[in-house]
Amino acid sequence: MNSKDTSSIYLRRQKFGISEFFTRILVGIIRFYQKYISPLKPPTCRFTPTCSSYAITALQRFGPLKGFLLAIKRILRCNPFNPGGYDPVPIEFSLRRKKR
Repeated sequence: MNSKDTSSIYLRRQKFGISEFFTRILVGIIRFYQKYISPLKPPTCRFTPTCSSYAITALQRFGPLKGFLLAIKRILRCNPFNPGGYDPVPIEFSLRRKKR
């Protein structure tokens, strides 16, 4: 193994940091929910994309902390008193509500 090989291994390890680790853990939990728990109950999400799909996209786009906050905000809005509808993950992170 030469120095070029070891530097590429180092760079790959750098890309997989603590943030990526927690993102993958949270996405794995959501995928488990989608595959094994969600099919057992009737569809209740009022939004498109579904709250679980939204959470995965938010986690992948913004990382574990900001993605988790956006997912929780979305889940809290998914209730019988909210009409729902199309609500994609924002391009830029903000916890403020969109003006319509």
